[in-house]
Amino acid sequence: MSLQPKVALSNEFLIQLSKLPASVHTKVMKWAIKFQSDPRSPGINYENINGARDANLKSVRIDQDWRGIVFKPQSGDVYVLLYVDHHDSAYRWAENRKLAINPVTGAMQLVMLEMGAPELVSAPAQPVAADPSSTATVAAPAASSPLFDTLSDQELMSLGVPQELLSSVKRLSSDAELDAMQPMLPVEAYEGLFLVAAGDTVTQVLVSRETRVDKVVDTTDYAAALSTPESQARFVVVSDDETMAAILNAPLAQWRVFLHPTQQKLAVGDRSGPVRVLGGAGTGKTVLAMHRAKWLAENRTGDGQKVLFTTFTRNLASDIEQNLKTLCGAATLEKLEVKNLDAWVSNFMRANKLEHRIVYDRKQEGALQAWQAALAVRDTTLDLPDDFYEQELEHVVLAQGITTQDEYRTARRTGRGVVLTRGKRDAVWPVFEEYRGQLASRRLKEVDDAYREVASLIASEAKHQSRYSAIVIDETQDFGPQALRLLRAMASGAPNDLFFVGDGHQRIYSRHKAAMSKCGIDIRGRSKKLYINYRTTDEIRRQAVALLEGVEIDDLDDGADESKRYRSLSHGPVPEVKAVDGIEAAFSEVKTFLDGWQSLGAQGGSPVTCCVVASSEKVRDALASQLQRVGSRTVSVTAQSSHTDETGVVYLATMHRAKGLEFDCVAVVAPRSYAVEVAEEGNKRQLLYVALTRAKRGAVLLLT
Repeated sequence: MSLQPKVALSNEFLIQLSKLPASVHTKVMKWAIKFQSDPRSPGINYENINGARDANLKSVRIDQDWRGIVFKPQSGDVYVLLYVDHHDSAYRWAENRKLAINPVTGAMQLVMLEMGAPELVSAPAQPVAADPSSTATVAAPAASSPLFDTLSDQELMSLGVPQELLSSVKRLSSDAELDAMQPMLPVEAYEGLFLVAAGDTVTQVLVSRETRVDKVVDTTDYAAALSTPESQARFVVVSDDETMAAILNAPLAQWRVFLHPTQQKLAVGDRSGPVRVLGGAGTGKTVLAMHRAKWLAENRTGDGQKVLFTTFTRNLASDIEQNLKTLCGAATLEKLEVKNLDAWVSNFMRANKLEHRIVYDRKQEGALQAWQAALAVRDTTLDLPDDFYEQELEHVVLAQGITTQDEYRTARRTGRGVVLTRGKRDAVWPVFEEYRGQLASRRLKEVDDAYREVASLIASEAKHQSRYSAIVIDETQDFGPQALRLLRAMASGAPNDLFFVGDGHQRIYSRHKAAMSKCGIDIRGRSKKLYINYRTTDEIRRQAVALLEGVEIDDLDDGADESKRYRSLSHGPVPEVKAVDGIEAAFSEVKTFLDGWQSLGAQGGSPVTCCVVASSEKVRDALASQLQRVGSRTVSVTAQSSHTDETGVVYLATMHRAKGLEFDCVAVVAPRSYAVEVAEEGNKRQLLYVALTRAKRGAVLLLT
């Protein structure tokens, strides 16, 4: 009895399918479902393609005008739907394509043949420096010799370079030429090459990927090739009609199906302890975290336990919960709990009859009076300004969980500027003691103190049995030390129990940095990075990074992060950075920008999604009113609503509320001080970085 054949879909097939008219899309879906049921059916007429370099690529008739391109090997039972288009266009596409197995990595790769060496291209335009008045640019160094001439064929193929493209890769002599060749390369090959060009060794890349290249590869075993993480980044095996229909009905949500090879490896399998994954904006950290949570729920979560997926804000938690519903079945969802950490702590406190309200803003009613009463007891002979006490409270007392005068006497105060002797510390401490007392009398508690006390309560339980098999944490950079200590206390302590993703470039909430190792979280040997940006064009990415020049970016564990190794897969116009005179002038530029992109979308037959991101609710609402006056439909993203699924509207959001969202084009309006300020509080440049990287295709930054 012959085995049931394997049917797979390529990412190119799904991308092309998403572009088809609705009537054709329906025909292709019906045909594909029948094909999946029995690709060996006599009713499927496989036709040879004249001029095709790969004899295994066949044409199949969908109707009179439309053709599918299918990989049908001479031996074996693997069939792959590769492409769909009009009759002649489908044939032209197939003529210079080949499906092959990389003889070193064992990955299945769709290779574009006979393209020749990539054309020499000029270096991309330099991004504007953080200071908009600065005109300095740095010229790209000219490469005088091939970038990869010291690498052997074996090493290049181990990075993912297809055997058929070795000669083209060996001719590359600049980063610009590598970028020009990027559409021809598998994603792991492009990533490996730019990492080597940036200074990494082949061994470092392979170790980071956990890739073995010492195995014998059968270049005719396509079934085995489909099982590699590299293959799964671009092909998905479909085992039944229901799965096929689900995938084809949501062709644009490809994050459900395809993961970068590194993401695929991190999403599945056991880890011996906590894992930290870093990645710039658009590198798929949240997508990875969702797939990791799904795998843990399905494979490492017993009865009576759940996987907790937590993040910083309620908006992001709501969006993640909605996305998980599209990714997971009902049984998996039963084992998942999605809640932002503040909400989790509030629920825990109520359940344990800790009836304090948490202070998130010291200006809120009750907290302001408590702080004013605390300042009234300060020692005026010290001649310290009022803001010193608030900063000391934030960065020393709350951050380190200090509760007594003795602890404060020996506390680290690195970077605080003002030196305090033991006597001065004793004179300062009563302010903090009074503040906590005033809050307690009003049944209020600082959020960091709430985290610390809940963590202490959990740790004091004689036999703490976590109800969570694992905790997955998104936006780790926005959690302070007490939050990380709480998460450590909440987790089971077993393998796989903590999985963190984050990016120091996007720290816009946390008032103080936290080192994971100092909070009881050991990530040694379990730290990874994502380098490929799937959201923004490389021009937008480079402009956003340029805004952070001079800002120290940490790696969430007392080290430094860098951005030179990040790359984007798409390209587009360089974002403009303009200084304008006030909100009226900013609106005029916003209107011109939106009109241009909306017109472009109309010409292409599909509407573009647009968002205006402002520095405050006041500016957001002013711009919304002006847009409405000229006939634009607007939707404001608020704490109560962050969903962006309505078409034909202009979205407006503050920089904080835009976090986690994405649009085709984004106009950012901010004060000029945001582009030059490197203040401890506010994280203004990080806010600009976050706002600009919400854009997928086009962006403008307007500084008022």
